[in-house]
Amino acid sequence: MKTTFNKLYHGADYNPEQWKDYPGVIDEDMRLMKLSKCNVMSINIFGWTEIEPAEGVYDFTFLDYVMDKLAENDVKAILATPSGARPAWMSKAHPEVLRTNADRTVNLHGERHNHCLTSPYYRKKVYEINRRLAERYKDHPALLMWHLSNEYGGECHCEMCRAKFVEWLKKKYNNDLDDLNAKYWTKFWSHTYTDWDQIEPPSPLGETAVHALNLDWKRFTTEQVMDFIENEVAPLREFTPDTPVTANFMEILQDYDYYKLRNVVDVISWDNYPRWHSGNDVAMAQYAAFQHDNFRSFKSQPFFLMESTPSLVNWHEYNRMKRPGMNILSSLQAVAHGSDSVQYFQWRKSRGSSEKMHGAVVDHCGHENTRVFKEVAKLGDILENLSEVAGTNSTSDVAVIFEWENRWALNDMQGLIRDDKKYNETCVAHYAPFWQRGVNVDVIDSLSDWSKYKLVVAPMLYMVKTGIPEKIAEYVENGGNVVFTYASGWVDENDLCYLGGFPAGKLKDVFGIWAEEVDVLYPDQNNAVEMTDGKSYKAIDYCEILHANEADVLATFKDDFYAGSPAVTVNNYGKGKAYYIAFRDCGDFLDEFYGDIVDELGLTREIGDMPYGVTAHTRESDTDIYTFVQNYTTEPCDVTLSNVYTDVLSGETVSGQTTLPKYGVKVLKRSKEI
Repeated sequence: MKTTFNKLYHGADYNPEQWKDYPGVIDEDMRLMKLSKCNVMSINIFGWTEIEPAEGVYDFTFLDYVMDKLAENDVKAILATPSGARPAWMSKAHPEVLRTNADRTVNLHGERHNHCLTSPYYRKKVYEINRRLAERYKDHPALLMWHLSNEYGGECHCEMCRAKFVEWLKKKYNNDLDDLNAKYWTKFWSHTYTDWDQIEPPSPLGETAVHALNLDWKRFTTEQVMDFIENEVAPLREFTPDTPVTANFMEILQDYDYYKLRNVVDVISWDNYPRWHSGNDVAMAQYAAFQHDNFRSFKSQPFFLMESTPSLVNWHEYNRMKRPGMNILSSLQAVAHGSDSVQYFQWRKSRGSSEKMHGAVVDHCGHENTRVFKEVAKLGDILENLSEVAGTNSTSDVAVIFEWENRWALNDMQGLIRDDKKYNETCVAHYAPFWQRGVNVDVIDSLSDWSKYKLVVAPMLYMVKTGIPEKIAEYVENGGNVVFTYASGWVDENDLCYLGGFPAGKLKDVFGIWAEEVDVLYPDQNNAVEMTDGKSYKAIDYCEILHANEADVLATFKDDFYAGSPAVTVNNYGKGKAYYIAFRDCGDFLDEFYGDIVDELGLTREIGDMPYGVTAHTRESDTDIYTFVQNYTTEPCDVTLSNVYTDVLSGETVSGQTTLPKYGVKVLKRSKEI
């Protein structure tokens, strides 16, 4: 289901059940929602006990009241299924729903997402309560979208899950245990399986060193969650086939492969909690933007910012407040990169328990006379005036490859820097130069369609799956441009090393190089890289020793026994170019390297060079381009415009030089005909 909306939504997680015994609070919430221009609330996220206080005893009286109140006040509901936190009565009466940890200990009741993914009873109860919700509210005027559970996460190692895992393996390997042993390389340490029942999920009490087993367990767990979600969705589809379904994802979570989970929801949503004001807001903005583009790219359609904070969180190591202006700037960053909503956790601060000090639109004082509320209300006005942006999307000439399975395998690999390969940071570092220049970027996996991009960047693509070398060769041969880095093309999808030298197979021809060794530097060590034009850059962490075959050498290492060996190469292959970067740098090299490529390829950007920390990103309708110009610095900055625009928020005509205040943002519109 391709889903778009005709307005921008502004709202929060709303937990009115916490205030059920406080007369007047809900009526006051409705008044404050109108003041803050909030038009959507996510409700019932942890509402199971309220609507099923005892097994088989259902009471929807209070939820009816809340849904009706929202409708009366023109506020839409993103209605959650309550599977994220089950009632205590269920844990006591049916202990089989409790989750088992990797060390085979069983959790007590508590926390959330503490359920077995396989438990037939739990799945049955989730299906039943979801069916009752769908049947009851299918025609309710407040219903906008279904919110599945809350932040799916974790895994279960109980005997039921182990048995399901073995079934999954039998199916994957066609009941051929010899094939599994070959792909797991189990002759290492004499770990060969002679019976399917010998296979256990990875555990610190048992097996953790068979990397293909670890990978398959992650893949299985992802598919178990997908199957669990399908069970959740089935009754919703039955009664509300035209109501979209979402599940709020969490950054680039390690637990599951989100590229697969995206297929079981209609709208992508995610929860964004950057550590603003922790030292470098520009770097933090780049990290957040990377994730926005990642989630937007999942379906190439607008997503929802399901959670953020209007001020602070309570679970960071240091819980700093957003400075005045940052909530508006960071919220509009999400819109700039494709979000059709800005939503917060939470609407009203809890009075007790772990999130009582988490930021909220309504503080413990309970009124609108706070700095945070006033800024939220100001943003509400802005979003209302930006309604024409809803449903528009972004187009990109550039893609950065980020893959969950690659990260699992890379982090599992005992080599390079053992504890932190810095894969996430590396992908963001290769994304950042485009962000700074206002070049739209899609974040995709290697299996996606590359043909629409002028440039594809694949940092640390350690795992190159079957068929990908041939795909890359075809892409470059037909005129595409690709960038690889150190530690790329080493293993296949079973985490078995490619033989014949790195990078894998045909990639040696595409890049015109052979990568022989990697020198890993200690934190206090570095090398240097010198370009053919004499410029020099610091090399840290990794220096890969290359042999240039057909490739042209653009830079060489300056120090150590491999001084003079290639550090950066380019190979003309067919109509395109293949670049290889053999070292990690501190950012200066990547900025200039990609800056040159942006100019050489004429990559699309709406505004030319901008001051450091100022960027511009676009969304497009059939007729217009909307440019969000954003300043993440603490000083006013001037930007020179090459076109004539309408300032969407003020209605004024803007051209030439325009000034952005500290944490300022402008939304500029022009016709595509200009």
